[in-house]
Formats: sequence, C-alpha cells, structure tokens
Amino acid sequence: MTVKERYRRVLEWFEEAMPIAETELHYDNPFQLLVAVILSAQCTDKRVNIVTPALFEAYPTPQAMAAASSEEIFSFIKSISYPNNKTRSLMGMSRRLIDEYGGEVPSDIDALMSLPGVGRKTANVVLAVVFNQARMAVDTHVFRVSDRIGLTTRCKTPLATERALMRHLPEEIVPKAHHWLILHGRYVCKARRPLCLECGLTQVCRYYLTHTTSTTTK
Repeated sequence: MTVKERYRRVLEWFEEAMPIAETELHYDNPFQLLVAVILSAQCTDKRVNIVTPALFEAYPTPQAMAAASSEEIFSFIKSISYPNNKTRSLMGMSRRLIDEYGGEVPSDIDALMSLPGVGRKTANVVLAVVFNQARMAVDTHVFRVSDRIGLTTRCKTPLATERALMRHLPEEIVPKAHHWLILHGRYVCKARRPLCLECGLTQVCRYYLTHTTSTTTK
C-alpha cells in the first residue's frame, strides 16, 4: 500500500466514523483555552476541566490573573500535575499578554511561543482550535497513533512527526485530523493495550498487520 493510499483510506474512515472531532477541554474564549492547554501538559483533560471552572470564575481575563498572587493561583490548580511550574507559567503568560499583546491571544506561532509555558505543541493547539489554522499539534497520542497506523515512519521527535503529517494531509483537514488522532489514541489505540478489535482501521493499520491478534488484545 502506498503512503498516499493509506492516508486516503484513513482519512475516509475518520470522516465517516468521527464526523465531529473537537477538543475535550472546556473553554469560552481564546484566553481560557490557552490556560487550559498549559494546564493539560502531562495531565488529563478530565482533571483540567474539573479545575478550570473555578479558576476562570476567579480570573476571567489576563488582567485578573496577572494581578493574582502565586499562592492564590496555586490554590486553584494544586491538583494539577506540576502546579508550581504551571502557576509561574500562568502568571508570566498573563503579564506578557498584557505587556506585549494588549491582553489578546496572538494568532502567530512565534508570538505564542514567546509566552511563558507555551511550547510548540501548545501554540499549535491554540492556532488550530481557536484560529482554525492548518497546525498539527503532536502530543503523545498523535505521535503514537501516526506511527502505528503508518502515517509516519521512523519519526524520532514530535517535530518530525508534525512535518511528516503536514506533507500528506490536505490543509483544510489538518485541524480536525489533529483531534481524530488524539481521540483515537485516547480511547482506542491506547499505549499499552490498543483495542484493535474495536478499531475500524485494521485493514490499513501497519501495527495491526504486523502483530498477531493475540498480542494486541491481551
């Protein structure tokens, strides 16, 4: 099977099986999404969604968050992974938004990555979700699923995976494809025990075709 054919069949299946694919993080505006994505690093979306309602009520704007003390912000996010580091990131990010971007979340990747706590993955999520840009955010799910299915080959880093996917994905489908891969990895193509018998991609999946059913479904 050629790479082009695999991409075509995979995208057709996702389009039919998952016509609506969106972030599972709860947010009402770009600032809230940026905060939520920063908090979601090495943490589940479920946990983030538990924490953010009270956090957003207390600090609905960058100005409000920038004016808070680290102890105050920490008290809201202490159940999140790495709360000390993320407290500093939220405070620094909010202040930078105010000082350099008029309190508005920028739509440029370099500007986003200049904010404390914002790396390439976080920036790409915001650009794809809020601004509908053709950006592929590569987290552990995207990295794993892309390789297993065969959309990428021997990519050693998230950036290599991002570039490989962007070479083959139609630009208009990239934001949705990002969610397809994440959700598929979260609920079906799991890291330790992929649910191959529940997956509709077995006929094209490189991982499934090179592993016995017994080893993939134990």
